[in-house]
Amino acid sequence: MKINVKQINIEIIECDNIIKRLLGFMFKRKKITYGLRFKKCNSIHTFFMFQPIDVIMTDINDNILYTYENLEKNKIIWPKKNVYNTYELPLGSIEKLKKLNK
Repeated sequence: MKINVKQINIEIIECDNIIKRLLGFMFKRKKITYGLRFKKCNSIHTFFMFQPIDVIMTDINDNILYTYENLEKNKIIWPKKNVYNTYELPLGSIEKLKKLNK
């Protein structure tokens, strides 16, 4: 799966098993260049992460409900009502998308 908005293409990996869902971006030292999609996920944490990320939370139809830019390590996003998908994206992804929509 990819997010394609004008000139921005972000490869999205589906976290569809317990290991992928458990680990996410934890312990990744290399620069994050792709995103992760967590289906049926309405909260996350950034413990054991070495770099900040952007997060988009959507409903079941992928309508954006919440965005978090520059979410640093050791943070928690508590459960949010009506959230179905959570996307963890490389730092700066939301800012790039905002610039394209102006």
